[in-house]
Amino acid sequence: MSIPMLNKLHMNGYDVLSVNNGPWRVCTQGDRLASFTSREEAMAYAAALPGYKKRSRQVQSHIGG
Repeated sequence: MSIPMLNKLHMNGYDVLSVNNGPWRVCTQGDRLASFTSREEAMAYAAALPGYKKRSRQVQSHIGG
């Protein structure tokens, strides 16, 4: 039985990861943005994106009148 191998890096607030030497993926916590064959391509893509910062979920109050 083999153990899955995870390679994970961070760039500009994005996760850049590869599982079992598969494609490199650029992700946020909830979305996969793109996949690449090399780590360099994935890092370049993440570097070109605007900085990502997880936004807290805000409750909007409606003031009626």
